[in-house]
Amino acid sequence: MPSSHSSTNGALNGLLVVSIEQAVAAPLCTFRLVQGGARVIKVERASGETARHYDRAASGTSAYFAWLNAGKESAVLDLKSEAGLSLLRAMIAKADVLVQNLAPGAMARMGLDYAAIEALNPRLISLSIMGYDPHSSYAEMRAYDALVQAESGICSVTGNVDERAKVGVSVADIGTGMAAHAAVLEALIERGVTGKGKRLDIAMFDTMADWMSVPLLQFEGSGQAPRREGLAHATIYPYGAFACADGAFLLSIQNQREWVSLCADVLERPDLIDHTLYHDNPARSDNRAALDTVMRPIFAGMSLTACEARLRAAGLAFGRLSEVSDLASHPALKRRQLMLETGEVISAPLQPGRNSDDQIDRTGSVPKLPALGEHTDAVIEEFAGD
Repeated sequence: MPSSHSSTNGALNGLLVVSIEQAVAAPLCTFRLVQGGARVIKVERASGETARHYDRAASGTSAYFAWLNAGKESAVLDLKSEAGLSLLRAMIAKADVLVQNLAPGAMARMGLDYAAIEALNPRLISLSIMGYDPHSSYAEMRAYDALVQAESGICSVTGNVDERAKVGVSVADIGTGMAAHAAVLEALIERGVTGKGKRLDIAMFDTMADWMSVPLLQFEGSGQAPRREGLAHATIYPYGAFACADGAFLLSIQNQREWVSLCADVLERPDLIDHTLYHDNPARSDNRAALDTVMRPIFAGMSLTACEARLRAAGLAFGRLSEVSDLASHPALKRRQLMLETGEVISAPLQPGRNSDDQIDRTGSVPKLPALGEHTDAVIEEFAGD
C-alpha cells in the first residue's frame, strides 16, 4: 500500500512541519525532515508548486518533484483569502517548524512577519530561505540557482580557460537546502534546552559565498584568483583527466607519497620523483605542460583496464569519467523506492547516511508523491476552528 505520509520511526517522529515551498531548496530541507520521521504538510497554490511543472521525465512526473516530495502531504490553500490565512495561522500555531521560500516580503504582506509568527507560537522554529540576507542591500532581489552561482563567483572558477560555466546541477539550491536542514536540527536541539523557538534566515548567496571560501582566501592573500582549469585543479597537479587507449579517467595526486607511487608503480618512471621540475607540488603545478608531455603518452599507450589495475595496486585515487547512463548502472549506487501518483513505483538515489529500510514507513509502505491538494480536506478538518 502507498503511504502519503512517510511516518517512520525516525528521530523526528511526532514533529509537525508546515512548509510553503517550491522548487528545490526548501523542498530538499523538508524532504530530509520527512526522512527523519517528521510529518510535513506542503502548502501549495491551486496550480501547484513550480517543480511539479518543470518536466515530465520521470514516467510522466517532473523529475524535480519526484526527487524531493515523497512522503509529504499536499494541501492547497488560497493565501490571498482570509479563510486560507486563518487556516495557515492555525497550522502554524500547532507546528514545530515553519519553512517558507516565497518571494521577498511575501510573508510580511500576509501579516505573517516573524513577530506575528512568534506571537502565534513561541516554540516555533521559523525558517526562511531566500536569495540574499534580509538585512543586505540585495534583500529584495529575486534569486534563482544559476543567478546566485553567477553572483557569488562560482561561475568564475567553473568551466575552462576560455569560458565560464555554471555547475550542471542546482548547487546553490542543494547547498542551501542542506544548510537549512542542519540549521533546523540545531534549532530543535536548542529548543529542547531552552524551550524557545528560533528565527532562521538561510540565504542562497551566503551558502555559495561559504563554498567560495578557499578561492576568496587565495585571492585576498595573494591578489590572484584561481584559474579555471576544466577538469584539472588550479593548484594541485597531477590532478585531472587523462586518456588511455580506450577510455579516460580522472587522477588525483594529493601528496608527495602519492607522487612517489605514481612515478614508481604506475608510470614506471622513478627518475621523475626528484626531478627539478616536478619534485614538489608547486613545481609540478608550475610545470604541468612539461609534465604532461611525459605522462600523457604513457597513459595513451595503456588500456583503461591495465591503467586502473596499476592505480589500484599503487593505492592511488582515480575515477572513471562517467556519463549519466553509467551512474544508472554503477555498482556503488544505492537506491530508494518511491511511488508516483499513478501508482507506479520508481527508484532514485538513496540519501547519504540512510539505508533502504529507512525509506519504508512503519506500515511497510513505499513513500508516495502527493497529488496536488490530496490532503486539503483532511488538513481543513484537523485545523479549522482552532
